[in-house]
Amino acid sequence: MSKNTIAIVTGHTRGLGAALAETLLARDIRLLALSRNTNAALAARYSGKLEEVELDLTDLDALGRWLEGDALRTFIGDADQALLVNNAGMLAPIGALADQNAATIARAVSVNVAAPLMFAAAFAAQAAHVADKRIAHISSGAARNAYPGWSVYCATKAALGHHARAVALDSEQAGDRTLRICSVAPGVVDTDMQAEIRSTGLERFPLRERFDALKRDGQLATPRQSAEKLIAYLLSDAFGSAAIADVRELG
Repeated sequence: MSKNTIAIVTGHTRGLGAALAETLLARDIRLLALSRNTNAALAARYSGKLEEVELDLTDLDALGRWLEGDALRTFIGDADQALLVNNAGMLAPIGALADQNAATIARAVSVNVAAPLMFAAAFAAQAAHVADKRIAHISSGAARNAYPGWSVYCATKAALGHHARAVALDSEQAGDRTLRICSVAPGVVDTDMQAEIRSTGLERFPLRERFDALKRDGQLATPRQSAEKLIAYLLSDAFGSAAIADVRELG
């Protein structure tokens, strides 16, 4: 009997998130995808396999109400394997501390930290009966390396890594072999976020020219390339052996 695997992905309408969603669907994995908008192209191509929810992850009250409802539990159902990919994220605000807008900081912390932690907790509770549960936080090299102008982005991505470490310790101490978690950096991917970086003034992001060079020299991975590596790792026996990983170091 084939394994009944389901997956949940946030931020699936463009870039890496869209590629992650398509990679999972192409593997015949039923997908629940959540974003502010729907992905019409994916929905048309994978009718019957894709369930979409329009949800703004900056609205934590609305997210909390959705997570407390029955939708997530119903989707998980009697799955043998359940995957959660916390992909949604935002780069702004970019700039020195005194130039950062309070509302934009709040949005970034909501999308990059609060929402994935809320999803992870709800997923662990509502998939408690599933023998193989896996949580992937989509991270960044900025989680390990500080960049000028990116203090909020660096801090929020680092938070996901520390969350993964602590949750892994909880599972280890409880002797729970059913839950695996990892904060995974996807490498430098050619997405809208990269375009946002290249359009930022040097006064706000002094290292911009480094990212200009990556694009100019063809050193950016495509979303599909990164998604294939991420999903292969997520489904592998090695997933969760370390709480922090980078696809560029996985071989």
